[in-house]
Amino acid sequence: MSEWHELTDLVGDRPFAVTEIKLANTEITVRGEFELPPLAGLRFEDQVFVSEFVRCHGSIKYMEKAFGISYPTVKNRLNRIVQQLHLVEVEQVSEKDEVFDLLERGQISVDEATERLKR
Repeated sequence: MSEWHELTDLVGDRPFAVTEIKLANTEITVRGEFELPPLAGLRFEDQVFVSEFVRCHGSIKYMEKAFGISYPTVKNRLNRIVQQLHLVEVEQVSEKDEVFDLLERGQISVDEATERLKR
């Protein structure tokens, strides 16, 4: 893990390419140009921050305590990380669509669906 930390410190925010992968404890090496997942492009400290955020199920209160920082600092850091990740846009599901999905899966009755749609 310390090698990855050193690598992310070395490259900083500059893009880099991985051109060789060796399977541990084997003689197998694969050469080419490999695109890394977006999280791998973050600095090591930001990777740790994101990992901890996922581990605590997105609790900002937990992050405040774990890192000794304020709520606005947690939000600012998350916003900065999001800007670096170039995330895929996910279509938001409306509450109405969610009700229809629950009804279709048989998880709620027609009466319950009708009641939820009236709200």
